[in-house]
Amino acid sequence: MNLSYKNIAPFLAAGQNKISRWLSYIGLGVGVLLLLSAVQMYSNINHLIRDKNTRKSGTDFISITKTITNDNIGKDNRFTDLDVQNLQAQPFIEGAAPLTANAFKVTAGAGAIIPFTTDIFVEALNSNFIDTVPESFKWKEGDEFVPIIFASDFLEMYNVFSPSWDLPQMSEKTASAVQIFLQCHGRNGGRQFKARIVAFSDRINSILVPENFLAQQNQVLEGVQNVPASRVFLKTKDANNPQLLNYLAEKDYHVNKDKTKFGRVKGVLQAIVSGLAGFGVLVILLALVLFSFYLQLMIARSKDNLQLLLTLGYSPGWLSKTVAKKWIPVYIIIIISAVAATQLLHLAFQHFVMPAREELSFFIDWTVLIIAILLLALSVAINYRLVKKSLIKL
Repeated sequence: MNLSYKNIAPFLAAGQNKISRWLSYIGLGVGVLLLLSAVQMYSNINHLIRDKNTRKSGTDFISITKTITNDNIGKDNRFTDLDVQNLQAQPFIEGAAPLTANAFKVTAGAGAIIPFTTDIFVEALNSNFIDTVPESFKWKEGDEFVPIIFASDFLEMYNVFSPSWDLPQMSEKTASAVQIFLQCHGRNGGRQFKARIVAFSDRINSILVPENFLAQQNQVLEGVQNVPASRVFLKTKDANNPQLLNYLAEKDYHVNKDKTKFGRVKGVLQAIVSGLAGFGVLVILLALVLFSFYLQLMIARSKDNLQLLLTLGYSPGWLSKTVAKKWIPVYIIIIISAVAATQLLHLAFQHFVMPAREELSFFIDWTVLIIAILLLALSVAINYRLVKKSLIKL
């Protein structure tokens, strides 16, 4: 004989205490909607913020310095090797490289072509952190030219003030063709080098020379082997990562706020969304607890009838599965309704709050669907366990 819930339904007092049952349904629906909406909003925030600072390499590079205050003026505020090692050890930092500066004095000029000389600084950085590194950015003793990577912002600054000094404005191509003379002076004497701009950097505001050139001249001209860096370049997947920003703030490291201006906004929004998700989880748990009370009350009121069914040969396992299956359609309807409502809220967010933003997908994030499936499985499993436990006690 094909047995089903209909065969045992008359023995169960399922129609009583409807208020408790419907409150649990409504609470579960509201909790699931809050949780799924929070997860979707969290995904939207990540897409909007991340795309604001996307790099072709998929990573961000930021420069940090130690914050100078009235209390540490006069102290050595450069980075030690231990500082750099601690930065590299952080899980949200993929790499850290110091910008080594010249310990000797450098004067640059362009001869008769551009009758202008000025004291400058040069720095060296690991090539993996530089955005444009041509093959010619190499140097060895005896080379005719020292290759230079020049900051694009510096060329723009030169073109701004050059007319006031009766100097010619230059394009990147023209600047690359100009021969530069570097007069280097230190306690051990001086040397002159010819130099040429081989590339322009949009990432690093500096005048970069090869690392081996700077290390050798620091040693030869100034007698210094290891020059502590005043700046360190960081490689990270997300410059707006709140963990990264909090760590830099704790260490009193200064970072360009324009590059991380979305980070604190992101942190606040994610905190709000996380709180909403936590409240949703709490509502779900309360709804499940309320529904468990309903099941226990229903089984308690049907105790005599259920004992009779067990005496007639119905196994506790079959009764547990059959009674638990009764509410699976209810759970499915609640979860699907919450997913549909989340999709509608997502579309409303796209249309009214963030119109014409291509970063946002038309459909809800796949993680929302996975969480919905997990919630359905969890609800069914808890329901079955509660029913089975109550029947075993009989």
